[in-house]
Amino acid sequence: MFGTATQATQKRLTGALGRVIDLRARLHADAELCARWLAVKRWQSERLASTYADLLASDRYRESCEFFLEELYGARDFEQRDAEAQKVVPKLAGMLPARAIETLLLAVELDELSEDLDAGVARVIRTPVNAQRYAEAYRQVGSRETREHQIELVHKIGQALDRLARIPMLAPMLGMMKAPAEAWGYGHLHRFLYRGFHAFAGMGGATEFLGTVRRREFAINTRLFAQEPDPFRPVD
Repeated sequence: MFGTATQATQKRLTGALGRVIDLRARLHADAELCARWLAVKRWQSERLASTYADLLASDRYRESCEFFLEELYGARDFEQRDAEAQKVVPKLAGMLPARAIETLLLAVELDELSEDLDAGVARVIRTPVNAQRYAEAYRQVGSRETREHQIELVHKIGQALDRLARIPMLAPMLGMMKAPAEAWGYGHLHRFLYRGFHAFAGMGGATEFLGTVRRREFAINTRLFAQEPDPFRPVD
């Protein structure tokens, strides 16, 4: 009915999941590094909440903004979701539309890139984390182009979720999958897809929201690499 994800997509998803799970395991094995990594994530979450305070206060955009900040950009622990997904990729590919699997692949690829960059920042940053120290560490880890790729991945995920929100019958299908997902051990994964779908379905078009996120993050990234003194100041 919806089309099935290709074997190549499933293989990429499984590989990305394995790499990000391994990276997190190595981070958790180093208590000092792990503490700095978590501190970096907490600081980033606070910065994002400030940057997008207007969208969080908007009736139209609040749910989608919360989804982005918590499920894509935030300090949430994704380990359970990724471990679940790694075990059930073939089953998911047979139950969900190809677009849903491709969206999940994009999310995991973003997760892998973000965790790698955050771990790099954690290795060089001085603590406690503040804006100046974060900016200094940020410039040491990853090129401007790598950071721009990270922003573009977020944009692509938003576009993919917006397309998913337009698929007829997907809403009731995701609703019916809730109990089986929990019974079969991928409740966290189902929650990610279900929450993202409903956030974008309720927004009534994502173009303005996604454009705002992309524009602000590119502006901040440009300021950071230009070594401006206040790179995180409000962006119009």
